[in-house]
Amino acid sequence: MENRTYYGEYSLWHWIELVLKQNIVLPPYQRYFVWNEKKVNTLIKSFKEKQFVPPVTIGAFKIEDTNKNLILDGQQRITSILLAYLGLYPDEQTYRSTIQRFANDNDEAEEAEEARFDNILEWNVEELTKKGRRKDVILEKVVDGNYKSIDLDIDEEFLKKNFLGFSYLVPQVKDENEQQKYYSSVFRNINIQGEPLLPQQSRASLYFLDQDLVDFFSPEFGKEIKIKVGSSETQADFVRYLSLLSQYYKNKSEAGVARGYKAKMEKFYEEYIYASVNDVRTEAYGKFSDVFPGKEYRGEFEKLRTSLDELDIPKEYTSIIDLDTHLFGLTYQILFEKKTINTSNKDDLKQELDRITQEFKGNDSHRRSPNNLGNLRMRIKQSISIYERYRI
Repeated sequence: MENRTYYGEYSLWHWIELVLKQNIVLPPYQRYFVWNEKKVNTLIKSFKEKQFVPPVTIGAFKIEDTNKNLILDGQQRITSILLAYLGLYPDEQTYRSTIQRFANDNDEAEEAEEARFDNILEWNVEELTKKGRRKDVILEKVVDGNYKSIDLDIDEEFLKKNFLGFSYLVPQVKDENEQQKYYSSVFRNINIQGEPLLPQQSRASLYFLDQDLVDFFSPEFGKEIKIKVGSSETQADFVRYLSLLSQYYKNKSEAGVARGYKAKMEKFYEEYIYASVNDVRTEAYGKFSDVFPGKEYRGEFEKLRTSLDELDIPKEYTSIIDLDTHLFGLTYQILFEKKTINTSNKDDLKQELDRITQEFKGNDSHRRSPNNLGNLRMRIKQSISIYERYRI
């Protein structure tokens, strides 16, 4: 049978019920809610003025004996409708101010007390739906000051008389892996209206091509490592390290790493994901199971996580040069060579890493063009060489 797509529309009230009852849910790779308050207001105004609002896309997803309806496109719109109904908005400034006041007034308060607040900085609608299925229940559990109160002048009648369209995808597939490949493809081809995805965000859907490898491509400890410049903050891209080091490991040299991909590094990362998921031997990366037989990677990842802590490797950096110098060699020695780094000489290790980092930054070409493949290969080579002297 062919894949089917059905079309229709529901009242805003019905959409709210679907969300609260969790009859429609976010897929694991969906990003956070990113619309500002003005966009929420504009959406509601569009309904009031009977303007066109793009339909949302829902997908039927079968997991073992259960069926789920995933929000593939429309998270921002559906969430905004629910927020307008609840009279809440996840405002970062309101949240930060409340947390600061809480900290000032409760010097000896337990961390568990502060944990009652929803983290608005990494927020999506599930923070509200897990509190309950009715408006009164949810509002009763919302901590004062956690959200900004809003009033968009809508009532139940308005919600029942205004409609939002949808496309409902029903793939005809044989197994969950084939189903996930279909939806990952769909997600990456959807144009998220007005909020383009960063390459790393868009690529995240591919991590779910194999459920066993989600934590391989995006480990929790990797999300804690960041580059921060001013108010801008970017997570370390762990797939970048895995893909580049896989090619280094195969060739035992940095010379040909990413050759031919100068202007298309994102393609290099994606091809690594596909090669790993399908466990095929490739000219670029070798074969995934040669490095991680039977998908056994968690032990090495745990060793990497603890080594980051024991060696006092920073979690925050000011440039990709610093980050690469610290991370390439450590990741390579532990994950690919299956070695351990001697922590008793961590001060000497730190001095070497700092020295080579400053050397790179002192080179005008390297500092101005850190993503130049020649400079990237030099960081890979030097970082691996330094950590090799401390492995046991």
